Amino acid sequence: MRIFLIGGSPEAQPPARLTPTMDDLVIAADRGAAHARAWGWPLHLLVGDLDSLGTDEAALVAATGVPVITAPTAKDETDLELALAHALAQGTHEIVICGALGGRADHLLANVLLLARRELAGRRVTLADGRESIRLLRGAGSAPAHLELPGAPGDLLSLLPLAGDADGVTTEGLQYPLHDETLFLGQARGVSNVLTGSRAGITLRRGLLLVVHIITEG
Repeated sequence: MRIFLIGGSPEAQPPARLTPTMDDLVIAADRGAAHARAWGWPLHLLVGDLDSLGTDEAALVAATGVPVITAPTAKDETDLELALAHALAQGTHEIVICGALGGRADHLLANVLLLARRELAGRRVTLADGRESIRLLRGAGSAPAHLELPGAPGDLLSLLPLAGDADGVTTEGLQYPLHDETLFLGQARGVSNVLTGSRAGITLRRGLLLVVHIITEG
């Protein structure tokens, strides 16, 4: 079972090539419930302080039988973090976070940094919005991380170190390959690479590496 979380970005788009099935669970964080309705997605839980969704819209959700967990406005966590906590409580190993990119820069950065949470290590977590998706690779030295990423020729792929340099980066299926190299924090060498075929492979020996995939066609 996958769990789809839908955040409240005002510019949210349904992710390309990722749609919940009948076996999946969809949790909305506040205004994410409105996105779910606009996209024609099912909704199984609404979480948040409802400051951006509004009480009328929340009442419509509740009237359909969807459980609503209302949080106080003054809290330490964002609504998306609360939704993530409910997803983790289900024990799932695959989470797709939608509606988390765009909008305010502070929200966007905070949502991307969610990928670095310790409790997400070992799970397949993707931030997906429209044609863009972001994953995080964690390399531990003794156990290099590897990601096989499906795509299409011409798709863009950017590799961005997080919280330090990314060591031992090796790539396959990209126009500008890397061979056991270091990508340094704050430098943009890994930006805007290009897929040459239907897949790309990324291996990381040590560090944290954001993998940003942009679909260019289809």
